[in-house]
Amino acid sequence: MRKRSIIKAALAAAVVPLCAGMVALTSPSAAAAVGGSGPYPADYETSTGLPNHTIYRPGTLPAEKLPIFVWGNGGCSANGTSQVNFLREIASHGFLAIASGSPNGSGSTTSQMLTQSIDWAVAENSRQGGKYYGRLDTSKIAVGGYSCGGLEAYAVSDDPRITTTTIFSSGLLNDSDDYQLRRLTKPIAYFIGGPSDIAYPNAIDDWGKLPAGLPAFMGNLNVGHGGTYSQTNGGEFGRVAVLYLNWRLKGDTTAGANFVGTACGLCNTQWQVQQKNLTLDGGPSPSPSPSGSPSPSPSPSGSPSPSPSPSGGGIGGCSATYSVQDQWAGGFVAAINVTAGGTAINGWRVALTLPAGATITSMWNGVNSGTSGTVTVTNQSYNGRLSAGQSASLGFQGSGTGAGATVTCTAT
Repeated sequence: MRKRSIIKAALAAAVVPLCAGMVALTSPSAAAAVGGSGPYPADYETSTGLPNHTIYRPGTLPAEKLPIFVWGNGGCSANGTSQVNFLREIASHGFLAIASGSPNGSGSTTSQMLTQSIDWAVAENSRQGGKYYGRLDTSKIAVGGYSCGGLEAYAVSDDPRITTTTIFSSGLLNDSDDYQLRRLTKPIAYFIGGPSDIAYPNAIDDWGKLPAGLPAFMGNLNVGHGGTYSQTNGGEFGRVAVLYLNWRLKGDTTAGANFVGTACGLCNTQWQVQQKNLTLDGGPSPSPSPSGSPSPSPSPSGSPSPSPSPSGGGIGGCSATYSVQDQWAGGFVAAINVTAGGTAINGWRVALTLPAGATITSMWNGVNSGTSGTVTVTNQSYNGRLSAGQSASLGFQGSGTGAGATVTCTAT
């Protein structure tokens, strides 16, 4: 159960003060605020192709391709320079960082703005004649956010283009949003301000509900909800964020050693560290590291979530299984796993028959036609082609009771 209802107002209001005097680039030749401790002094700019965003980049683009980091601001503020020192520091180490909101902007952001950032970066990497043409590593994309921005990061973390999710001083507000945890398949990291951080109990609640086997790191630095973003180069949060991104997006195992194992670089320091399923090479870990992570919280009904045996079947080249991941009064989260048979398939279609009274309210990694009764679910463009024996996972949140549904798969 969520520990504090007051967190909603706190997350919405938390915006780190902006350092005065920062002026964004309005054209490539305009003056910029250059800085950061990395090898590529960084500045920020705007683009007519990505309105209402702030783009942080090395002042001179290096020969190496830049991985991408998209960011949601504290308070869901549309001020893209709210965490200017922090984001400029990241960019100076050879990343393209894109914050929702224009420089010194006003108003509020949405999670869709993070997706817009990714779409723009991917398009610019392919746009002949553009300065980012072929200069970005679009296979390495991280999403992150501070406070309310962390909620936005959660909301888009199932985007198949995302390599890792980073949550800074944030946690889901309601148990009904836990489906966002159930659908996580890529590594996640939490950087929280310790027990005095208003987001601490919700972050710990989320940590206990992560899917089994998901690679995850949690670091708590006892600085409270405000973090260190406004400090020079983003302070300690900036330093550790760069290490994590160097590991996950650039394959730097020396940086990764700060997060992995009982003798990790952040272990036995001012950081309080927890780990799950972490290995330096990205391979599976047989069990979570002995870091004392909290036990999962009970479901909202006050009793453990049911774990029925998967049901399913298949014809025509693929099979499917169905299981309920979480159930509470009035709603549930379910998972479907599609597996190709003895030969490769180019697409799949699942016939899902829901129990009486159950309806689909949202689905990820699949396209549903209908929401109740017998529903047809087809593959997305990115997960239809499966080699022999390969699987694709999808899921949905529904209202009602999830137990008793059946699935049948057909290759298309």
